[in-house]
Amino acid sequence: MIRRLYVSGYKPHELGIFNEKHPGIQILKKSIENELRNLIDQGLEWVIISGQPGVETWTAEVVMDLKKEFPHLKFAVITPFLDMEKNWKPEKQEKFAYILSNADFVTSVTKKPYEAPWQYIEKDKFIIQNTDALLLIYDEDLEGSPKYLKRLAEKYMEKNEYEMFIITSYDLQMIAEEMQRGEW
Repeated sequence: MIRRLYVSGYKPHELGIFNEKHPGIQILKKSIENELRNLIDQGLEWVIISGQPGVETWTAEVVMDLKKEFPHLKFAVITPFLDMEKNWKPEKQEKFAYILSNADFVTSVTKKPYEAPWQYIEKDKFIIQNTDALLLIYDEDLEGSPKYLKRLAEKYMEKNEYEMFIITSYDLQMIAEEMQRGEW
């Protein structure tokens, strides 16, 4: 049973999304919502993100909406280091602060400010080891930053009971077509 789910994927710029009005965001959020609803029906209790802009922050918004319908659902933000958002643009900092204020649990893996890229790896290792599955928005044709997390999860799966669900560009296309037909 999947009780704790790590959700991750691309950052906005990796998808060519440069503002919050981009129509692709609604497609991504709907695909995440569909997966979460399915897992909630199977006993999902926690959604974990690290707070990276893009898929992770959109996931937080989806979870905040779903909590109205499923009050038992909780979400955690586990950042790789302290003050992760320090150098972000003000509007991204505000959105992140809002997400943190609505999270059921917030912590940082390394408990110190940014030092080096190893902190991102340790964050991923920690979250994978403390969840039951990974939901990743990822496409083999657009590797980007999620490819490292995918490899880490696959390696972990070799020796541990762990599941990985992947939302691909094909899945997103199907959601977009359903939305265009007014099925949502």
